[in-house]
Order: sequence, then structure tokens, then C-alpha cells
Amino acid sequence: MDEGDAELAPVTTNEEVEPVINPRALARELAAFRTPRVSRSIWEVASTFVPFAVLLGAMLFAVQAGHYAAFALTPLAGMLLLRLFIIQHDCGHGSFFKSKTANTWLGRSIGVLTLTPYDCWRRSHELHHASTGNLDARGFGDVDTLTVREYRAKSWLGRFGYRLYRHPIVLMGIGPAYLFLLRHRLPIGLMKDGWVYWISALATNAVAAALLITLGLIFGAYVTAIVFLPVLLTAASVGVWLFYVQHQFEDAHWDTRENWSYHESAIGGSSYLHLPAVMNWFTGNIAIHHIHHLVSRIPFYRLPTALKAHPELAEINRVGPREAVSSMWLALWDEDRRKLISFREAKRLSI
Repeated sequence: MDEGDAELAPVTTNEEVEPVINPRALARELAAFRTPRVSRSIWEVASTFVPFAVLLGAMLFAVQAGHYAAFALTPLAGMLLLRLFIIQHDCGHGSFFKSKTANTWLGRSIGVLTLTPYDCWRRSHELHHASTGNLDARGFGDVDTLTVREYRAKSWLGRFGYRLYRHPIVLMGIGPAYLFLLRHRLPIGLMKDGWVYWISALATNAVAAALLITLGLIFGAYVTAIVFLPVLLTAASVGVWLFYVQHQFEDAHWDTRENWSYHESAIGGSSYLHLPAVMNWFTGNIAIHHIHHLVSRIPFYRLPTALKAHPELAEINRVGPREAVSSMWLALWDEDRRKLISFREAKRLSI
């Protein structure tokens, strides 16, 4: 979703640097970067898939032969799989190729490797983009977030469950494993929305199972499992962390439906995570997330150019490594102070 209907108030960054930004006008300017370049897109796929396939194959051969030092390559293989997921993500936005058919079938093919049913994920992600920052439309492709008042209104058991859910170990460890290994096996949330989502989930399961069984017959089921699962979970955990930081930061923008507007929430509710260049390559520049949410049809490889054309955006919702780590403890939206706060801070404010 690239455009909304409501007129929007300008966005400012901070007191020291106060560029006034009209999100709707900015979206029109950024639309110039939407056109994908077919040759570049093909190169991005090849330069990611080929190293991933070679690396995974080398690890399988090495571990089968008893060379367990090959497990040191797991983080690298996991990051390449994450980059494949980012390509799948762009396909879901229709931004990777001009052809809808090419986007769809590339996305579905990568979904077999990421264990992510493409059509199910695409629909859920569309809803996420359409409702980011809307307090009355939470629950679609988001990290569950309660307001301070909602949290205090819950029973002690409800508060305990929410605190457990929001703990970094659960969010970054147990959560990604559950999401990619279990939840994606069925069209959860879309089970009554049409047969296409059932076909997407079950077909992805079938093709992924066929691929893993084939690898198991060649290398052994045990070797295949101990090589592929850590690679998948590395990609899943880093991916979930990225998604978390992109929307769960102290000055994130949230509003009730009557005050919510798409463009303002797109840029105000999404961060610019400042990463080293090598990490930007592995993560497909998805850290430039405020621009991505404002104009989701921009291919990931054109996001840096779009940011360079609008340098004022480099200071909006900028999150560095230190803030990215500390944001893991933010868990509640403070309606009065209009910011995300930690459980500890919420407790202090209630005294």
C-alpha cells in the first residue's frame, strides 16, 4: 500500500534539526524510485541463491564426512537465507520485477527454502502495511503490543503471559522457531479466507518436504536436520529482530483509528536502523524501513539511492546498535506520553 486518503500533518525530526516533512508529498517524490531494473533483480537473486546453495551443499558434504568445523559457516548461510527472504518480501510487494507473474513464482519458490507460504505471508504483510501504527487495527503481522492501560486492566495471569511473550528470549528465540517451523504450516489467521491460502501453505509444505527428504536420502536425515535447522533458525531470529526494531522503538508513532493516517504512520512508525554496509547487503537494506513503509513498491536495491536523494530522512527515527539492543525491553505504549516504555518504567509511573 503506497497511498492513503487522509490529509496529514507534517513530520518533524527533533529540536536541533527541524526539517518539516509532508509525508504525502514525500511519497509522491519517492515514487520515482519504484521502477525495478530486471537485470539488477536477476543479479540480486543469483548473487544470493548461488552462494547459499554452494555453502549449504558444502556444509552437508563436510558434516557427512565428519568435519564438524563446517558448522562455523552456519551464520553466513543463515544470513544468505535471510537475504533470500528479503527478495521474497519484495516479490510480495510487487517491487522486484515488473511482471506480477515473475514476482509471484519467484516468491513462491523462495518460500520453499524459507518455509514461508508466499501467498499467506503476502496477505498478512499487506494487512501489516495497511495498519501500521493503528491502535485499533493491531494483530496483522505485528509483534503484539499493549497500551499501559490495557496491560493494567488485565488479570495477573494475563500480565504474566504478556510479560513472558515480550521477553527477548521468547521473541528472538522461541518465537521465530514457532513461527517458521509450526505456525507457517497452516494458513493461521486466513483459514476462512479462501482456498488459495490453504493451497499456498500445503503446497509449500509438500515441496519443502520433498526437498528435505531428497537431501535426507543423499546425506542422511540426521545430517540434513542438524545442518539446515540452525541455518533456518539463524535467518528467522535475525529477521524477527529486524522486524522488531523497525517498529518497536521509543518514539514510534501510534494513534487510534480516528487520528490515524497512513502516510504519517508509515514514516513516523517505522525506524531507520543504521547498520554497517555489509549488514545492509545481507538484510537487503530493509533497515531503511521508514522509506519502505512510505512507498513499499521501491525495490530494496534502490532504497539507498532514495535515502541519498532525501538526506533529511537519515535523521528521522534513526536507531543505532545501542538503541536497537535497549529497545528489546520496550513493551508498552504509553498513551499519555506517546512513546513505548518498559515494564519497569510503567511500574515506576504507577507509583
